[in-house]
Amino acid sequence: MTSDARRTTSGGSEQLRRKALRVMPGGVSSPVRAFNAVGGDPFFVDHASGCRLMDVDGREYVDLVMSWGALLLGHAHPSIVAAVQEQARRGMSYGATSGREIELAELVRELVPSVDMVRFVSSGTEATMSAVRLARAVTGRELVIKFAGCYHGHADLFLVQAGSGVATLGLPDSPGVPPAVAGQTLVAPYNDLPRVQALLAANADRVACVIVEPVVGNGGLIPPADGFLQGLRDACTDAGALLIFDEVMTGFRVAEGGAQSRYDVRPDITTLGKVLGGGLPAAAYGGSRELMEHIAPSGPVYQAGTLSGNPLAMAAGIVQLLHVRESRPIQALEQAGSAIVDAVVQQANRLGVPAWGLAIGGMFGLHLVEGPVQDFAQASRVDRELFARFFRAALERGVFLPPSPFEACFLSVAHGPDDVAFVAERLSAALVEAVG
Repeated sequence: MTSDARRTTSGGSEQLRRKALRVMPGGVSSPVRAFNAVGGDPFFVDHASGCRLMDVDGREYVDLVMSWGALLLGHAHPSIVAAVQEQARRGMSYGATSGREIELAELVRELVPSVDMVRFVSSGTEATMSAVRLARAVTGRELVIKFAGCYHGHADLFLVQAGSGVATLGLPDSPGVPPAVAGQTLVAPYNDLPRVQALLAANADRVACVIVEPVVGNGGLIPPADGFLQGLRDACTDAGALLIFDEVMTGFRVAEGGAQSRYDVRPDITTLGKVLGGGLPAAAYGGSRELMEHIAPSGPVYQAGTLSGNPLAMAAGIVQLLHVRESRPIQALEQAGSAIVDAVVQQANRLGVPAWGLAIGGMFGLHLVEGPVQDFAQASRVDRELFARFFRAALERGVFLPPSPFEACFLSVAHGPDDVAFVAERLSAALVEAVG
């Protein structure tokens, strides 16, 4: 069936929007897709290839969302498509272990320095909530320290100053989270090591773990200050708490071995997702053999999932991680992201608009605030109306940014030099229009 035929049978965006609002809350399966923070109505995707999306109305966009970072090789990469098709013919879900799980686990262990063993799950939320359960079981403690603006999924204990989608929509942390559960989570500003040390000291023998995005992706991309991650490592060791790196977003993106490889800091537990699944639902948590053997059936800490380690996602993930290992694309992606950031920041300077940004591996961030940005409070000073105008102007020019000022942008190996130049030029022009 041709793409034109698909558009005819599915209807245009306006028709699909009316249908979606009747059957899904807000017409979406995830809140930030609704464009509430940027105004206007979301488009509906017809198909995608490489670094480009085509909507049902025939408009084409260079994609800087890339399924929120999952698509390191781009949309519909032929090798991933072939692997998934082959696996689908052999079965899409077994409810039993397959060799593909072992192959992907071995790749993770080879690439990620702190991981000896992994447990596969289906989402980043599952990975982080399971990692915290493991930390609580091993330490016999209940409290968790997280950082303002860091998002670790939608489990109850994480919806405290959760940044990203919650901040984008202007919601309270979340109705439905019992105060007793929220009270088990302590919050510090990102990059504020003395505050973490004070929380650990004030709650001696009660903190099970510190969980952190080692590079914040849910605040618009915020890097760790020099010594911050190593300081967390030392503070946790001294306090008898475990350190969890949430590398769902940064894993295999800011470096081939994740942020822990780039910054040479070893957490006790690592959570992974996005790139891990090659575009299909897959995530994992891992650590030393000693820690992971507390997980059932080896140990008493229970966690299970019907589709965990499903062979389709494993097949896609293997292809993507093999490319990471063999082609080592991260440095080239960082250079491309830096070129885009530099062009937009220079345009902002000419316009007298505050702007700061950077690229870290295959991620980049554009903050329309004075920089450098070191925590979520600084990122939150953004002029949201200005960003909304910038987003809409970029979309009109064929560039799909994340529809929130609190999300990182993502590049793939499918973004060639011409695409990077196109994005830099179109975003610069979009900023001119947004400023007026």
